[in-house]
Amino acid sequence: MATTYKAIATVEVGSGGAATINFTSIPATYTDLLLKVSVRNSVSALDRNMPITFNSSSTGYSERLLYGNGSSASSINRASSDLGYLYTNAANSTSNTFNNFELYIPNYAGSNYKSTSADFVLENNATAATNGLHAGLWSNSAAITSITISADGFSLVQYSTATLYGIKNS
Repeated sequence: MATTYKAIATVEVGSGGAATINFTSIPATYTDLLLKVSVRNSVSALDRNMPITFNSSSTGYSERLLYGNGSSASSINRASSDLGYLYTNAANSTSNTFNNFELYIPNYAGSNYKSTSADFVLENNATAATNGLHAGLWSNSAAITSITISADGFSLVQYSTATLYGIKNS
């Protein structure tokens, strides 16, 4: 990783699982943010959404998603109360596999609306992996000072992790 990336915080889910992963008091000292996540959920249903919100806000989000599984492709466009189309592996996925996604947030501390981009993969050796590209917008001019990843009706299992990086443009 480039030397301009600085780990701000890492959260690893403990043995009891977790309903959310929170990053708070995000400093405004970086140009961009990068969130790297590796998670698995506790229920037997693939493609579970993991809503992400900024600053505890439940308004002003819109997103586009392109995804496929090797045999078909689909897209979703929506306005909502979160960035919700970032998925997690289920309890019935191949044992000990976790999905991965990266969420990039440029100019997170600026006074313009906040755009995001993400890519993800759901690993499951029994079937084709689901892959996707995600573009989001938070129509709010506030600096992002907190990020919440919600499990949305399930738990994130032990060893699920998320790391938030600050990126300096230098």
